[in-house]
Amino acid sequence: MKLYEFCERMERIAPRSMAMDFDNVGLLITPDHDEIKKVLVALDLTSGVAEEAVSGGYDLVLTHHPIFWDPVKSFSIEDPETAAAYRLIRNGIGHFAAHTNLDACKGGVNDVLAALLHLTDVRPLPPENLGRVGSLPEECSFEAFAAFCEQVFHTRGRFVGDPKKTIRTVAVIGGSGGSDVKDVYDAGCDAFVTGEMKHSQALTAEHFGLNCCVLGHYETEFPVLKPLINRLQDGNNDVQYDLTQSGSTPLYCL
Repeated sequence: MKLYEFCERMERIAPRSMAMDFDNVGLLITPDHDEIKKVLVALDLTSGVAEEAVSGGYDLVLTHHPIFWDPVKSFSIEDPETAAAYRLIRNGIGHFAAHTNLDACKGGVNDVLAALLHLTDVRPLPPENLGRVGSLPEECSFEAFAAFCEQVFHTRGRFVGDPKKTIRTVAVIGGSGGSDVKDVYDAGCDAFVTGEMKHSQALTAEHFGLNCCVLGHYETEFPVLKPLINRLQDGNNDVQYDLTQSGSTPLYCL
């Protein structure tokens, strides 16, 4: 596959027009060759992922999170902001990112989360339409729902609200969704599942009586990667897409 063909395929899956204004998506590092045969897929471009790409002979790294949020004034293998990009560039490997456009698109991060939680009647969460709102198959206590979420995402969460509250309508935003608490409340949701939430945002949710499951940024975004690989592989057998073996959350529980 030619590089432009890969970019066109990603544009069909997660159009750039769906990305938020602040975002940095698309082809961020151009490889030194035009033929794409191996793509490594990860949530973040870390030094470990870059080294995996080099040792595995990959042509391109596809991530959810972009690099270069701020202007780069110098490149160094010692600088955590540029070390991974430095390694890719030295080895002629490209980098492509699909971030908030992958959150918002059909079959993206939040559709995957809604499916994992068995939500029905799934619809975009206004006004930004990044998140999703849906209904549980049956109403249950928040305590039971929270335990189910921990099982689904293989993690230990932190929670806001009354454990005994009955819930049915749920909003999901993978990653950092705490700033959307008011939008979730305005959408008439009983519960909100996201990855990160500030203390002040949790207080806002508590004020509104909105129950929240905070399950980890990595844990709520990583599930999209395998479905993304499946979509990229569909109808194209000349490119090898591999899920990273080195990417992981930097946060853990003892």
